[in-house]
Amino acid sequence: MKILITSGGTSEKIDQVRSITNHASGNLGKIIAELFLQKGHQVTLVTTKSAVKPQAQAGLDINIVTDVASLAETLEPLVKTHQVLIHSMAVSDYTPVYMTDLAELQASDDVSQFFSKKNSEAKISSAADNQVLFLKKTPKIISLVKQWNPAIRLIG
Repeated sequence: MKILITSGGTSEKIDQVRSITNHASGNLGKIIAELFLQKGHQVTLVTTKSAVKPQAQAGLDINIVTDVASLAETLEPLVKTHQVLIHSMAVSDYTPVYMTDLAELQASDDVSQFFSKKNSEAKISSAADNQVLFLKKTPKIISLVKQWNPAIRLIG
């Protein structure tokens, strides 16, 4: 049987040096993958660079993702070719939109304008005493799985 497993935690970039990260270890996904491999199943593990992983072995394919967007891009074609998905990854609920200092926010009459702005610097200045980070909700990947493959057995 072709088993698809997600593990670890995604990370959403604020700028080139900062991010919001879910520090899930990936240990549950590793253990599940090892159990299915021992039974002779073909396992595809979608995980993160920092998550723990099973030893490389026959029957195991590992795909590395970083954020929610790369998870969706990687997972969609895989869901269509597997019978089972065990979704144990800790997926970010929000992604950064814009970060600004408190003075810019206080000077604004329309807070909604900040949701359409993007930071242009590779590294946002740390000169301000206070910063405000605007976030937007990420798509719930688990809710997309059955759209991609209605027949897949989904365990989340």
